[in-house]
Amino acid sequence: MSAYESSPLYRIMHPRSVAFWGASKNPLAMGSVLLSQMKTIGFAGPLYPVHPRDEQVAGLPAYRSVADVPGPIDLAVLVLPTDVVPEIFEEIGKAGVKHAIVVSGGFAEVGNHGKQLQEKIINIAAKYDIKFLGPNCIGVVNPRERINTTFCTFEGGPGYIGMASQSGSFVTQMFGYLDQFGLGFSQALSVGNEARIDLADCVTYLGNCPDTKVIALYIEAIRRGPQFLNAAREVSKKKPIVAYYVGGSEAGSRAALSHTGALAGSDALYDGLFRQAGIVRASSIEELFDFCLVLGSSPLPRGNRVAIQTHSGGPGAAASDAASRCGLKLPDFAPETVEALKEVIPHTGSVSNPVDLTFSRHIQDYMLKVPGILLDDPNVDGMFIYLLLTLERVQRSLTEVTRDPSAAEGLTDQFITIQATALTSLLPMCGKPIVGGTFTSRSEPFIQQLQAAGLPVLPSPERGVRALGALVKYAEWRRQMGAA
Repeated sequence: MSAYESSPLYRIMHPRSVAFWGASKNPLAMGSVLLSQMKTIGFAGPLYPVHPRDEQVAGLPAYRSVADVPGPIDLAVLVLPTDVVPEIFEEIGKAGVKHAIVVSGGFAEVGNHGKQLQEKIINIAAKYDIKFLGPNCIGVVNPRERINTTFCTFEGGPGYIGMASQSGSFVTQMFGYLDQFGLGFSQALSVGNEARIDLADCVTYLGNCPDTKVIALYIEAIRRGPQFLNAAREVSKKKPIVAYYVGGSEAGSRAALSHTGALAGSDALYDGLFRQAGIVRASSIEELFDFCLVLGSSPLPRGNRVAIQTHSGGPGAAASDAASRCGLKLPDFAPETVEALKEVIPHTGSVSNPVDLTFSRHIQDYMLKVPGILLDDPNVDGMFIYLLLTLERVQRSLTEVTRDPSAAEGLTDQFITIQATALTSLLPMCGKPIVGGTFTSRSEPFIQQLQAAGLPVLPSPERGVRALGALVKYAEWRRQMGAA
């Protein structure tokens, strides 16, 4: 058995059968909602609602106790009053259930009585060797296995981001958000109060997950510092970890304590821990997933020298400023690069870094020739390109050329695909990261095709360049560790 399959989290994330305590005839009850989400996502195994009175729940036969369930239970999901949870834990332990998710709140995060109840379920779990997430969590998502124990309907498809979060909502609320970037979760876990399984366990598990290319962490406090540091340092040698930490301020620390009962530390402390572990720190939720998009889809650069290409001075200046602020250098180009650029860039443009075409007679100059020249330069380790190619603009231009709106409409999709293919064709050849930025809608076909082909596009020049800077920072740490 592999290290991945032997993890205490494996069967929680890959259950063959799931039983629910707290689902009832009331479709608005939390337990009922979680059960319905498992049905909606299309879980293939048996689902067993356990209820002392109801004979049927969500169209499924219900069972009065765990002893009445007709088959083995891989995973128990508990959405019950806090005081009842220890009793049910004892029952499932005696029945041989080894994995659970405790959604119920009201434990260590609310005071002494809750702490005592949490210790009680910890002791019961230890007696019966029950591995469980929570309490005070919303569960897990594993799209490839059709697992969703959360209260939100899963949107999009499976992706390459493995997430462990001390806030459940940042798992569920990201479903639709990630989908607009062509992203998705490989697996995602809400850990709640971390009574039995914590972030260190999740990092090790996701580090071994073959579908996870980058790990995202939402952190309010780290409970086992040395274990977390060791786990993260080992995983960072083979795949990137990006963390958003919110407990560094006084207000954030208070919120963390009331949310999961966690005692947060100073920003300086966490900065040091993240640096030692090779974790890239994000400053916002948006940045967390910006960084994950680029780090999960891009080759590691050899250094911090980047070329910037744009057809407008403003975005070029904004990208240049962002590059300087995050430690990237805009190198002078080699003489042969400058000469090659002069052949395709108008005299009104700029052949220095950032490259500003201002205008191009042939769009393939912008999409293929110029970026190809820049990426061939030995002084360039990666590039940022500003993108402005909209469906409406292409269709209008083709209408002016053909004088036939119907013909133009038929040619528009083909034209956009040709341009997207031209730019993305450079990815496997150059071995260098290319990051795009645009203010156009995420629904634009051109942007969607770039993302589908593996070229990350962020919603502004600054966000794109900062994500490229995060990639450079991670690559530098890997080189220092001898892992790149």
